[in-house]
Amino acid sequence: MAGAAGSSAAEAGGGGGRVCSPPPAEVEAVAADWMLEFACYCLCRHFREECAAEFRRWRDVAQALINGLSKIPTHQKKTVYLCQLLIRIAKGKKLECHFENDQRISPLESALSFWTLLEREEIKLEKLHEDIRRLIQIQIVAVHMENGYFKEAAEVLERLFTDSESDKPLRVKLATVIKSKDPYVPLLQSFSYNLLISKIKSYIELFTKENERNFLIQAATKQVESKGLGATALQNKTVNVNENNKRNLETKQRSMKEQESITDPSPGEIKKPRVRPHSRRKHRVSSALQSLNSLQNLQKHGGAVACGRRRQRWTYKEDLELKSGIREFGVGNWAKILVHGDFNNRTSVMLKDRWRTLCRIEQG
Repeated sequence: MAGAAGSSAAEAGGGGGRVCSPPPAEVEAVAADWMLEFACYCLCRHFREECAAEFRRWRDVAQALINGLSKIPTHQKKTVYLCQLLIRIAKGKKLECHFENDQRISPLESALSFWTLLEREEIKLEKLHEDIRRLIQIQIVAVHMENGYFKEAAEVLERLFTDSESDKPLRVKLATVIKSKDPYVPLLQSFSYNLLISKIKSYIELFTKENERNFLIQAATKQVESKGLGATALQNKTVNVNENNKRNLETKQRSMKEQESITDPSPGEIKKPRVRPHSRRKHRVSSALQSLNSLQNLQKHGGAVACGRRRQRWTYKEDLELKSGIREFGVGNWAKILVHGDFNNRTSVMLKDRWRTLCRIEQG
């Protein structure tokens, strides 16, 4: 027994030449560190690519890892702050969501606090940082106004801005906007939520370039390259892209032919639709009948339509449709606004001209 005890003591003292394993807690901490960086990388990628389901999945992973930190390590501060920022920006339009104990704080207002923390971690603040700060401030007010919370928007304004001279011009402009109770004024449309998302994506791109040395990413990349999986995935992607391009080209060609059948020939020149295989015959005959009906309506009412476009005044309902379209798609996307809006014989040029008129009225 004594000899056995001595042998055990010698082995414990290193006499057997064994290397002591590091404490499990330290190993877990290092692994969790890699996992958090990887989760942030995935969160950034899916935010940039607008993959909502994958973004939610990695949001939950990142949040669980962050909640497991007793204290944020210095080298992980930017990673944690960025994850929290993106999670809040993604919920920015949902005032019913709360990330703070104070129920008055909206997701965007909470996001602004993390953006402030991110700015403190930057060595040098660029114009992009200032742009994002201003856009978050403006959209905090805009989201409240879009939901009809004008009193709350005024209260937010008091919390957002200090009495410094640099904040005064924007504060005065936003106070005027809140008094107007119109969420579709040019200021809010020019500094839109879509523009904020675009700027955040630009910041994400810079961040990921600075943090490309994540261990898990490097290890996974080597594994994929060693098995040749990258080439297979690229080949499959190329095939899919080619097939999609081919289908898109065929769709465009069909659309052009149908459009020509409406605008170019006279009724006597319209040819009967060619007989296609049975699977497409019904669709082709239906398209030809629709084209003929459209042509007859165009010839019958063409003069009245042209006249109406020249003389028809803009209605209040159309102005609301225009403002709603600009809020959703942004200034300049007139074709999209025209397609999705309920307008009476308008063109995209008319929408652009009307928006300019509304801007002049607002400024006057």
